[in-house]
Amino acid sequence: MDTRSDSAKAWLPAECRQVIEDAEKTLLSDDLDRIDTALHALVEAHELHMDIESIGLNAGTNVINPRAAALLGRSLGNRPSLGYPGDKYEMGMEHAERIEIVTEALVRRLFNAPFAEIRVGSGALANLYAFMATCRPGDRIMAFPPEMGGHVTHHRAGAAGLYGLEIHPVPYDAARMTIDLDRLRRETIRLRPKVITVAGSLCLFPYDVGAVRAIADEVGAWVLYDAAHMAGLIAGGRFQAPLAEGAHLMTCSTYKAFGGPPSGLVMTTEAELAERIDKIAYPGLTANFDLGKTAALAFSVLDLLAHGVAYADICIANARALGEAMAAEGLPVHTIAGRGQTESHHLALHAAAFGGGQTASKRLAKANLLLCGIGLPIAEVAGDLNGIRIGTQEITRWGMEPKDMRQVARLLARVLKGNEAPGQVRPDVIRFRRDFQTLRFVRAV
Repeated sequence: MDTRSDSAKAWLPAECRQVIEDAEKTLLSDDLDRIDTALHALVEAHELHMDIESIGLNAGTNVINPRAAALLGRSLGNRPSLGYPGDKYEMGMEHAERIEIVTEALVRRLFNAPFAEIRVGSGALANLYAFMATCRPGDRIMAFPPEMGGHVTHHRAGAAGLYGLEIHPVPYDAARMTIDLDRLRRETIRLRPKVITVAGSLCLFPYDVGAVRAIADEVGAWVLYDAAHMAGLIAGGRFQAPLAEGAHLMTCSTYKAFGGPPSGLVMTTEAELAERIDKIAYPGLTANFDLGKTAALAFSVLDLLAHGVAYADICIANARALGEAMAAEGLPVHTIAGRGQTESHHLALHAAAFGGGQTASKRLAKANLLLCGIGLPIAEVAGDLNGIRIGTQEITRWGMEPKDMRQVARLLARVLKGNEAPGQVRPDVIRFRRDFQTLRFVRAV
């Protein structure tokens, strides 16, 4: 059975097309049992690699409480659930709708949010919901540019652009890694945007949300805080409290520092926006949603309600210790005069000396050191990202503490600074990782 086509995804880079062709050639056949066996083997290999033998420093991922993960495979998730609790289109949902009610209430409690939308499929879709609730196609918004961590969903290639919004950059102070509030006020008065988006994919330090809100109020703009990466720390009462500080809306994904299932959330302080978002969700874009994921989300929120403060504290402590240890190894940690390297679980390295962020990340991945590139407000690297992003949320859940960061930094430095072959470093990574196989900061009942 040959399902390949010479014209299939011709727009992809040649190396991607080759990987797809090789996988199809190796894994597809007329023998369904053989495909079944191969798929199971891939699942086992992936989990061994990611969960047991690698050091996960990718800021965009995490591990989930096994009790929550198990709910993703229950028959609960197979059942359609259209409509509001108490008035479901399908019959037999009287138990399931209570899960929906409890999950939403727990999210509101976790973030002290008057309104929360839990049916969203991802953080990207959460941003789309927020844009649709506040803007019409053709409206202007302001968002962090990529070198300040602005996410693709804030820009032309993502939700904002696909919805037809006109995107302008939030001015920033590169030396301080913060918003240039004077320039923001001038640009806001000139552009009169409907939304000002704060934060994104790299957040080393808190932002002055209150000052942004004051500027937004001058022109009647909404303030959206994208907490995709910060939600776990915000839930723990650390980093900052965007809604309390003045953001009208806060979006997030729930699988990064949050440590939950693949999903998204939209929270707001405004009843007007909550009603619009509710209608976008139903009967709009998520008329049906995955109740298994909803239940898993509830259990993940319980983890954060029980352990969020300690978890956030150690995430931040690990990041600070790792930053100091990497600097001691001679690695170029992005550092702000008077502020240090980080006040969150994020860190960044300058990547020019290593060929660029993605080039370095691919090399590190061969040593089972997993992270990725990121844009920074420094000199560009031709054909690649100029930074490397590190997050400590996953290693924190696996039980690593500040005392362990010197060894993590040393393993990174052996590849990046010492130019050791990744294959020589990989066995030492696996041996080190064997000591960290028990999840922390998850409830076990």
